[in-house]
Amino acid sequence: MKPLLVLDVVGLTPGLLPHAPRLAGLAREGLAAPMTPVLPAVTCTAQSSMLTGLPPSGHGIVGNGWYFRDRAEVAFWKQSNHLVGGEKVWDALRARVPTATTANLFWWFNMYGSADYSVTPRPAYPADGRKIPDCYTHPAALRDRLQSELGTFPLFFFWGPKADVRSTHWIAAAALRVLEWHAPTLSLVYLPHLDYALQKVGPAHPSIPTEVQRVDAAAGRLIDAHRARGYGVVVLSEYGITPVQGAVFPNRVLREAGLLALRRDVTGELLDHGASRAFAVPDHQLAHVYVAAPGDVAAAREALHGADGIDRVLTGDARREIALDHERSGEIVLLAAADRWFAHDWWLRAADAPDYQRTVDIHRKPGYDPRELFLDPSRPLTGPRILAKLMARKLGFRNLLDGVPLDTSLVRGSHGLAPRRDDDGPLVIADTTEHAPERFTQTGIRDYLLRRILD
Repeated sequence: MKPLLVLDVVGLTPGLLPHAPRLAGLAREGLAAPMTPVLPAVTCTAQSSMLTGLPPSGHGIVGNGWYFRDRAEVAFWKQSNHLVGGEKVWDALRARVPTATTANLFWWFNMYGSADYSVTPRPAYPADGRKIPDCYTHPAALRDRLQSELGTFPLFFFWGPKADVRSTHWIAAAALRVLEWHAPTLSLVYLPHLDYALQKVGPAHPSIPTEVQRVDAAAGRLIDAHRARGYGVVVLSEYGITPVQGAVFPNRVLREAGLLALRRDVTGELLDHGASRAFAVPDHQLAHVYVAAPGDVAAAREALHGADGIDRVLTGDARREIALDHERSGEIVLLAAADRWFAHDWWLRAADAPDYQRTVDIHRKPGYDPRELFLDPSRPLTGPRILAKLMARKLGFRNLLDGVPLDTSLVRGSHGLAPRRDDDGPLVIADTTEHAPERFTQTGIRDYLLRRILD
């Protein structure tokens, strides 16, 4: 048995690898190969497939979020591992080698699973309305030990307008501590930095080579430390990010067709999911459309078919083509045109947008919103104004941190579709060619990792 380090360097592609000297060097020792992704090519779905060996129709993670029909609510970024069906790689490993241990550092659905050591973002929400950076760990004492040495997990550099390489450095440092303290047989480490930069400015921006080098340096430190202890190394990515030129608004299309139910309160105009005949839950370049009554599927499909920016409208058994024939999927699945992404907006005037739309609020928004990576450039002094509000919050005043723009044209990169070229899609890098399949697929990664460890 040989212990294994698995790095998830999100957004890394064969086309970007030449800018990563440490990872390119590892590839020269072993291999670098393209990998066929599952759809949607988004974090939660891709990771779940790599850890279980199943497509989304098998493990049930049909996106980063979906409509919970029994609650009549859309929920994104839930964290319980019980949501993921199938046997996870660490359970399969333990069944073969009972003494084997696994550390899961920041891969998603990281709470209440059976990994031996886990760390994941988990802010604290005091009753006064603040959001305080923190993390959740198993065992619980690991949280205190990590944060006593590394400082509080830098949540506001993990997501939002301030997202940068600092969160990746903290995760890498935590992985080094877990290696030193526990030496897990399988160490799964998520390095998110490149993902944010690519979504903000797109893969062709002149800043991207520098951003690749930054995450490459963090990966290099982890590789050196683990190889010094005899670990093998596998580097994965979840998807490639491609250029986009604006958003598509399927909920506005459904609104025009009379299929949305809307209501208004003090927060603005709200989409009433439970009362709607049909509505869309967008997730990057794929959207699930949930239709309450079978008789309305045709009307929703007709409204969406041929709408600008929508490439495919899949219903019924056609969803099986992309392994999204699951009860959590929408009755209709939409695929965007290659240069567009789906936004959840249903309001027709900026003044009607709900108040949370201008904030970083990943759990309340009924769709993934990359605009949260930006401060609104159309409003003067947005940065200083938000800083003043944060200071007021520390004094006990309630206020709205409304610095996020409504403008979808700011977003320059997206993902979710199958890549047109291997150079633009996810990849696998390994320190050896042994056990490599003829073609890597995300559903084949679980068994590949097991072979690497058990050989």
